[in-house]
Amino acid sequence: MEEKLNDQQLVRRQKMQDLKDKGIDPFGQAYKVEAHSLELKNKYGELSKEDLEKMDIVTSVAGRIMSKRRMGKLGFMHIQDKEGQIQIVVNKGVVGEDTYEIFKASDIGDIVGIKGQVIKTDSGELSIKAQEYTHLTKALRPLPEKFHGLQDVEERYRRRYVDLIMNEDARRIAFLRPKIIRAIQRYLDGMGLVEVETPVLQATNGGAAARPFITHHNTLDRDFYLRIATELPLKRLIVGGMEGVYEIGRLFRNEGMDTKHNPEFTTVEAYIAYSDMYGMMELAEGLFTYVLKETIGTNTVNIDGTQIKIEAPFKRVNMTDAVNAKTGKDFRTITLSDAVAVTASYGVQLEKHEMSTGHIIAKLFDELCEDDMIEPTFVYGHPIEISPLAKKNSEDPRFTERFELYINGTEYANAFSELNDPIDQKERFEEQLKLKALGDDEASEMDTDYVEALEYGLPPTGGIGIGVDRLVMLVAEVDSIREVLLFPHMKDRNK
Repeated sequence: MEEKLNDQQLVRRQKMQDLKDKGIDPFGQAYKVEAHSLELKNKYGELSKEDLEKMDIVTSVAGRIMSKRRMGKLGFMHIQDKEGQIQIVVNKGVVGEDTYEIFKASDIGDIVGIKGQVIKTDSGELSIKAQEYTHLTKALRPLPEKFHGLQDVEERYRRRYVDLIMNEDARRIAFLRPKIIRAIQRYLDGMGLVEVETPVLQATNGGAAARPFITHHNTLDRDFYLRIATELPLKRLIVGGMEGVYEIGRLFRNEGMDTKHNPEFTTVEAYIAYSDMYGMMELAEGLFTYVLKETIGTNTVNIDGTQIKIEAPFKRVNMTDAVNAKTGKDFRTITLSDAVAVTASYGVQLEKHEMSTGHIIAKLFDELCEDDMIEPTFVYGHPIEISPLAKKNSEDPRFTERFELYINGTEYANAFSELNDPIDQKERFEEQLKLKALGDDEASEMDTDYVEALEYGLPPTGGIGIGVDRLVMLVAEVDSIREVLLFPHMKDRNK
């Protein structure tokens, strides 16, 4: 059904036609921008009105009209570019009557180019005194009321383009995110790692416990998975002798959405030959502190009103010890029936494929202990049942050389001493197939090619995966993943 235009939209369309009648393209041409608002303020903000007049600096800027007022033959407006806003002074006597009429007819939201002299007004505001006024784009829809912006949070995410116009914090995060990614790259490059790219379409689902998206390749007439992890291809590269690799890339998991989860998200995974879980702890400590210093200049963040210092060395907690302390039971010696009873006493439900002490330890940790991990904490010693790609602990093979990094009750990283025994790996995959048969949709498949790669020899290796979106949330001090994704997935408006 065709949208019915409101009065404001009809008026703007008439103004569009008026521009055409004057021989002006309502949707303009390229314009040479010589400066941006923040650059001008940094350069000239401290100079006096008199000094600026003597210097006679002429430049050109462009942006969206965000405010506008007129006093007779003198007009004022603020235009917004990527860095912020700057005031424009439009004098009818300088730009001429015809141009002044175009300025008068302009609307909030229109995009204009201004060439003029950098000045300070009598009130001391750095401004551009227009010598040339160029209409660039007519906005056919009005912006939201400026003091409130988009009040519906979901509409902010659906119409991110409007949110970026109206919301300074949205712009801050949009520009902060790529700075964080560049800092990650610099840190890992500095360690001698090589950034690589691996396929998004994968023939075998593996590398994590997650439900995949499935697509179909017509030419090959077969199904492929959108990758749930980059782990297995990256470890193949370590087998190939690259020794240190990383990838920053999108992953896809066909699961629920909440403040910490989106169906597509970004991680960085890194693998280093001749390292192990402890080497990955050092990498995580170094990377997190480096990123904070490089992007916001401090190692302290405020999360949900809690001041948290991100400072090495991070705390270390054994997963089973944490569950033992919470329940008062010893899950290293407990029988399975007693473990099930303890779990039930806390109201924690178990699925068929979770009927093992290892699964129960992991489940109880998630339910009872996770929220207690406020300061940066490495939780290590995961049960083998939930760690099909991690090396066994040499002292107790029921557990693995694996850790997860928690900050304020949220997981930020997952790391292993990588399993490099091909026989053990094949057996682990076979166990995953049994779990899948019991109804575990997140269990891994048998990856025969990966097992074959291990048979050629994977050196002792440390590997880590870090959630980039969550790291951005941490640095930006926001509590929803939707704030750090420019285009998060949303439910339909009518559902």
